Amino acid sequence: MGEIKTILGGDSNFATTKLDALLAWARKYSLFQYPFATACCGMEFFAVAGPRYDSARFGAEAPRFSPRQSDVLWVVGTISQRQAPVVKRIYEQMSEPKWVVAFGTCASTGGFYDNYTTLPGVDKVIPVDVYIPACPPRPEAVLDALMLLMEKIQKGGREPITVPPRELAKLAQIRTRGEPVSAADATHAAELLRAAGRPGAAGSGGHE
Repeated sequence: MGEIKTILGGDSNFATTKLDALLAWARKYSLFQYPFATACCGMEFFAVAGPRYDSARFGAEAPRFSPRQSDVLWVVGTISQRQAPVVKRIYEQMSEPKWVVAFGTCASTGGFYDNYTTLPGVDKVIPVDVYIPACPPRPEAVLDALMLLMEKIQKGGREPITVPPRELAKLAQIRTRGEPVSAADATHAAELLRAAGRPGAAGSGGHE
């Protein structure tokens, strides 16, 4: 929540921080979702919304099916050319600040539907903040995307980001412990980085 200063004095203590940091902290823990589910990825999204994964701990469990009451648009599944104007209209009706998550390969790039009827990524009509790759994404990847979005809201950034594969986190843990990284692991991590759209090779001596 930014820099917090605790001031001691008299019989009461209080803390100070910046107003924009306080607002960002409040926003990231009160995300109202608008799920625009069109295809099979919707089943994975509904699974994450269940009690097993407890998205309520992030303050993001309550869907809002009115654009004017939502601030996160989840594009879940394939978007056809005829649906694109509808998605754009829903996005325009949402009030600022607002964010967009592309759920799955089809929402991110059009997936394996390489034809004239399918939109090759929802970012062709609206800006996307977080991309979740895979077909379909696992619930853990969805929670990773949610936490990345919360971090992005706190920092105030608007650059699009991609949820990295979990193998990268495992490689980072190996490096933190000081264990040697084999050439095969370094090559595999570099391929994962390229697939996630993140520049740099994992064998270059550092990790993100």
